[in-house]
Amino acid sequence: MQITMDLPDELMQHFNPERLTVEILEALVVQAYQTEKITHAEVGRILGLSSRWTVDAFLKQHNADLHYDETDLERDRATLQRLRDKRTRDSL
Repeated sequence: MQITMDLPDELMQHFNPERLTVEILEALVVQAYQTEKITHAEVGRILGLSSRWTVDAFLKQHNADLHYDETDLERDRATLQRLRDKRTRDSL
């Protein structure tokens, strides 16, 4: 989708016109992520970021807290326990 908009010169003096499209896209992605309209994975796909770590770095650079709640914590704990159990079985 293409959008055309008029921006005040007072605002434009703070931006490099050659990077403005990228900066607007990044700002919209960060806003959408922070308001939970899009997921971490969608951030990566929209911006063409190659890995979860790159997405994490992008979000950190833009002061966007990662979404991580108690459900995520419990899922990670269960995964860790499964890995520990597997390692114990494999070492026997």
